[in-house]
Parts: sequence; C-alpha cells; structure tokens
Amino acid sequence: MAGELPEYYFRVRENGAAVFRVDTENRQRRIEMDQIAMVNIRNGEIKPQGDRTLSDEDRATIDAWMQERLQVLARRDIDDIYRAVDYLNLTTQWVQSKATDEQLEAVTDGLLLAMHDLRSTLVRKKADRLLKG
Repeated sequence: MAGELPEYYFRVRENGAAVFRVDTENRQRRIEMDQIAMVNIRNGEIKPQGDRTLSDEDRATIDAWMQERLQVLARRDIDDIYRAVDYLNLTTQWVQSKATDEQLEAVTDGLLLAMHDLRSTLVRKKADRLLKG
C-alpha cells in the first residue's frame, strides 16, 4: 500500500459508525483493526467497546469525525433536493413527450398527491418565513 494508513477507521452505519484503531506496527506487519467505540450521530452518543476507556485523543478524533460527518450529510441532503428538482423537470418532459396513456394512468394520482403535499408544505413554510421577517 502506498502512503501511511490513518490511525482510526470509521465504518459508517446508518446512524453513525463503528470506530476502529488501525494497527500496522505488529510482528506480522498485517493491518489489524481493533474496534474501540460505537458512535451515534443522531444523539451524539459515543459508547466505548467492551471495558475500554477512550483516551482524550480518541474522543477528539471521534468528535472531529462526527462534526465532519454531519456536514457531509447536510451537503448530501441539499444535493438530493437539487436532484429532485431535476427529476421533476425530467418527469415533466417525459409526461409531455414520451408517456403513454397507460403509463400516465399508473403514475398520475401518486404524482399529483405528492406534488400537492409538497406545494402545500412549501407555501406554509414560505408564509412562516415571511411572517418572521
């Protein structure tokens, strides 16, 4: 492997990560990963694994990872919304130019309800912002 491996590895899970300490300084010169903690991004909980106590360096590294991970997830959320706008535009084009009557019959009610729900929520949130400002 080229380069030096990081001291910690975070195996991402849906709500956080399993945290491992990476060790390459052993007699067999193999990569060993020792799980040291479980992290829950939603509530900020850090649970040491087994009977171990996390060092200040462990906690600082985990805290930094959690902050970075929250930023990544926030960027992904907004990116997903921009993609949704693109999908709505592509869907409009499909409806106008390619969709068959059978296809439209299959998707129209679901799309109309979802768009009505979205529009109602967007209008309500915009009104709330205007009243605050």
